Amino acid sequence: MGDTKTYEDWSKYLGTKPHRLGVVARMYTDNTLNFITDGLRNVFYKNENVDKFQMSTSLMFEWDVETNNIKKIEFAEIPIETGENGTEITMAFKENYYQKYDIFRIDKTKQQCQVVSRPIRKRDDYWEVQVRLIDNGYDTILDTDGCQVGDLTTFQSVAVPELSEEGYSKFQSQMERHRNFMTTFRADASWSSLFAIQENVFMSIADDKDATKSEGVYKMLKKEKELLDTFMYAMNTGLTFNKGNIDVNGKATISDPDTARPIYIGEGLIPQIEAAANKYVYGNMPSLPLFNQIMSDMADKAQSDTGNHWIFIVNRKLWNDVNTVLGVYLAQYRTQGTFMYSKSANKGQGGYVKVGATFDTYEYAGNEVSFICDRALTREYPDKGYGVCIDLTADKTTGTPAVAKFSITGKDFITNKLVGVGGYDGRSSGEVASNVAGSKLIMMGYAGVAAFTPYRSVIVRQA
Repeated sequence: MGDTKTYEDWSKYLGTKPHRLGVVARMYTDNTLNFITDGLRNVFYKNENVDKFQMSTSLMFEWDVETNNIKKIEFAEIPIETGENGTEITMAFKENYYQKYDIFRIDKTKQQCQVVSRPIRKRDDYWEVQVRLIDNGYDTILDTDGCQVGDLTTFQSVAVPELSEEGYSKFQSQMERHRNFMTTFRADASWSSLFAIQENVFMSIADDKDATKSEGVYKMLKKEKELLDTFMYAMNTGLTFNKGNIDVNGKATISDPDTARPIYIGEGLIPQIEAAANKYVYGNMPSLPLFNQIMSDMADKAQSDTGNHWIFIVNRKLWNDVNTVLGVYLAQYRTQGTFMYSKSANKGQGGYVKVGATFDTYEYAGNEVSFICDRALTREYPDKGYGVCIDLTADKTTGTPAVAKFSITGKDFITNKLVGVGGYDGRSSGEVASNVAGSKLIMMGYAGVAAFTPYRSVIVRQA
């Protein structure tokens, strides 16, 4: 009898403990975003971590984003002098960044210069400095091909004389302040008392706190299960694809026509990434050089050049294309021939032959990328290949996740019942809240998503 399974009502599991939504998220493997936020506990609540994430209103949240590991400074004008015989060159940049004694590199030509004067402001986007070319002689001249307007330079080092009197610090990354709003998700299901008399659905869920405990069995009505499917789908798809409708003043552009109440729609993960990610387009079929280029771009933005493991969330079309490309690669180079052919030992059944394999990970230059097929992407892009490569590595200094969900404490998942005549199951007696012979179940939650590393991502789509 100790191993006999008993069941509890579903409302006792989720209705009073909304934090268990993360356990439910693991049951919906097609909802990738729900899994990497709720399922991995990457959720921030109002009044928590107030030193990092400020929330000015009940639905608004803000966070800081690092745009690059090393800042790039643009030329504002083409230099006139060329620095013959060690003469000084006047260079103009679009912001006040380089200070006296700084050494920077011109990205295109790889020439190096040292600043020999303090910057002079001519206007807000035009700052002049005097520089000298760095070389072991006086015959080097400036190559202006790398000094056109918009060309980039990179801070490299600093060198000061003996008994120096001044020095400056440099921020090695650019910070941006991002803002988003939570969306209110809701799903209702109502039914008559006669319809409520139907078979129960049983769900088996492992305990989320004690791995030694056996699975619990929870009873649901079929309509409860269907409503949960709808709610989880709406939240996952909304947090992934929704475009925001909040103006610069924090006001929603859409209101309920009957009550004039504002409807806040937070910006989803894909719109946040699309504004910052590198983008690639391929023709009929992607290629390994394309994946190699994508992984090189990701390595440029990652915290380490090697040892990274990125996630590539793709729709079914790109998933099929990836498996085709990697299958052809192995067939050509015969590096893993056993994966392409194996003979099953089915005794008495003629020895059936199983051919083929499923490829979900690709390695290149010390980094790996794993492909995950997401049904939400398939529904959004059913005919053309589409994928998003994301660096989900948490910040090594602060531990901040790459993608996180924001909610209000205790309100990320709310369930309520409106019981009418016949009770919730259509056959019960007792007090009711409505004289209608039917009942209603309501699921509601507040959620918004934040991409902490939108610049460490790549989008690829089929032309």
